[in-house]
Amino acid sequence: MRVIRKYANRRLYDTQQSRYVTLEDLRHLIIEEAPFRVEDAKSGEDLTRTILLSIIIEQEQSDNEAEVFSNDLLAQLIRVYDMSSPLPLARYLEQGTQLMLEQQKRLQSQWQQAMRHTPMEFMRELAEENMRFWQNTLNQPPSTSDKDEDKSS
Repeated sequence: MRVIRKYANRRLYDTQQSRYVTLEDLRHLIIEEAPFRVEDAKSGEDLTRTILLSIIIEQEQSDNEAEVFSNDLLAQLIRVYDMSSPLPLARYLEQGTQLMLEQQKRLQSQWQQAMRHTPMEFMRELAEENMRFWQNTLNQPPSTSDKDEDKSS
């Protein structure tokens, strides 16, 4: 796993490539699915989550047309943190986003082979996949990480 060190001057240093990197460079690593960990150069504390949130904030502010988080959605997320027993939101968002990304790849693949299936057949398959996803999600017991998140809230 690639280690990125964050220094007090807020600069990020890629120890594998022996060079300073930007949030944009880290965003490209994420897109390439290259695993990395960001740590404080002095204490060794894991700062990966904070850096990932910074990348999202930067991306949300840089392109108004690519906004993912509306004001209403952000307000709802803040309310989730204030619930007496928060929902297992992390698992739901992770699985839902993974499903969406897989379906997008599948849609692109199907589009390239449009003559193989009729549009109705493809939509039926997507609907069945969504139903299986929600049945599995609703029937799964909370994972260990969900329990840890509930305790920390």
